[in-house]
Amino acid sequence: MRRLLISMSLVLLVIILSACGGNEEKASAGKNDDVIKLSYAFFAPPNTFPAIQMEEWKKRLEERTDGKVQVDLFTGGTLLEANNMYDGVENGTADIGLTSTSYEPGRFPLLSISDMPSGYKNATVASKVTADLVNNYPPEALDNFKIITTFATEPAYIQSKKPIKSLSDLKGKQLRIAGALAPIMSELGAAPVGMSQAEVPEALQTGIVEGYVSSREILKDSKLAEIVGYVTDYPLALNTFIAVMNKEKWDSLPEDVQAVIEELNTEMTEFTGDYLDSHVKESIEWSIDSEGLEVVELSEEEMKKWDKKLSDMQKEFVEDVQNEGLPAEEYLSEMKELIEKYNNAD
Repeated sequence: MRRLLISMSLVLLVIILSACGGNEEKASAGKNDDVIKLSYAFFAPPNTFPAIQMEEWKKRLEERTDGKVQVDLFTGGTLLEANNMYDGVENGTADIGLTSTSYEPGRFPLLSISDMPSGYKNATVASKVTADLVNNYPPEALDNFKIITTFATEPAYIQSKKPIKSLSDLKGKQLRIAGALAPIMSELGAAPVGMSQAEVPEALQTGIVEGYVSSREILKDSKLAEIVGYVTDYPLALNTFIAVMNKEKWDSLPEDVQAVIEELNTEMTEFTGDYLDSHVKESIEWSIDSEGLEVVELSEEEMKKWDKKLSDMQKEFVEDVQNEGLPAEEYLSEMKELIEKYNNAD
């Protein structure tokens, strides 16, 4: 009888433990089911500054939602490339996508005005100005998206295998530049070449291009200072980056998650500008110390020639956009006020 009671007790204990274990598994499964997963795509490698921004955004969002949101990052074009980023987000291939608006010529006419050489002191200023402009003049091309954040590069600089210190030095030079910004280099007499940034090292080594136009963090990030020897100290165009979320995905998110994402919009504008300015400084110092990079100064007379050409070009472009029915003159005026405000903020 005693043995029977012991056996029955053991059986009952096993049943109870099994039930508890099953409940724990169900609770765990339910908990996992509650996690909101977001896919975030970008076309460049993970060591580039926009991808660093993605990592920081992911970290802050996951922390502030106590793990309620999980973000999977797809950098290096593993999910979407630059030329299909926004289309891929719209059709749901990725929940969020990040790309440069300058990679899609004609799609963002107002932003093309602020991307032109305009006197931005650094990436922090450029990021804050473009973020304000995107907020005040939302691009029609992004009507079907939720804008997650906006930031910009520092102004681009000519980085070349031979020194360029005058318009005559620049004449006919084959330089890589992002598509929408090519007219700027044409105006200065260069011969713009369209290609992805990933193709630049080989193109430099084989002589297809004699340099490129980009912000200067790339000297170190892509080790291009090992190939080019000179940077012309004249700030040119920006590349504006806008991260967008699929609208249906945004609408499906709980209000508390949406609130955190809204908070991060401005935060990431400031984070990326600060990070890039610090990184550019580090990149230039490394390039000079380790690779013997030389910074080429323009004479005052030469600088005035470049200023005049590019100012006239911007005015003409503004007139064309205004004639298309967009508030280009108002946009230009506000842009100038914002640049002065943020240039003098420090």
